[in-house]
Amino acid sequence: MTTIGVTGHIRLTPAASKLIYQELVRYLMRFPRVHGITCLADGADQLFARAIRACHGTFDVVLPGAATPPARLLTQAGRVSRVEVPGPPEAAYEAASREVVDRSDILVAVWDGDPAGGRGGTAETVEWARARGKTVVQLWPAGARRMPPVTVPVG
Repeated sequence: MTTIGVTGHIRLTPAASKLIYQELVRYLMRFPRVHGITCLADGADQLFARAIRACHGTFDVVLPGAATPPARLLTQAGRVSRVEVPGPPEAAYEAASREVVDRSDILVAVWDGDPAGGRGGTAETVEWARARGKTVVQLWPAGARRMPPVTVPVG
C-alpha cells in the first residue's frame, strides 16, 4: 500500500476546487491501494480526503492544535491524532504538517508554487519533505485560482 500525504492551499475558488478534486482523483487512481495522511484543513486537504475515498482508499488525520474539521470527514478517518505544541497556532500547524510528511511515502502538494506563506504552510512543508528525500508531486491544474486575501479595513 502506498501512503500519500497532502499539503496545499486553503481559500480556493469554487472552480479551482472542482479542477483540483478531479486532478487528485486522476492521480490517486494510479495506485491499486492507497492510504492518505491529512490535516483536514480547509481547501486542498479536504478535497484530498474526498478524493481518497472516491478511489476506495483510506486516510488518517493529524489535527494541529484545536483544529475542528468537518465531522463528516473526521468520522471517515481510520485514525485521528492531535498535535499539541506550545506557542502560536502556527507552531501546531508546522508540527502537524511535518508529521504528515514523516508518515508519507509521497507528498502531494496542491500548490501554485508561490513561496510566500507562513509557518507550517505549503511552501515550508514542501521544503521540509524535499530535505528529507521524500517524493513531492506538485499538483496545480491549469485554470486553478486562489481567492484573494481578506483585507481588514483600518480605522
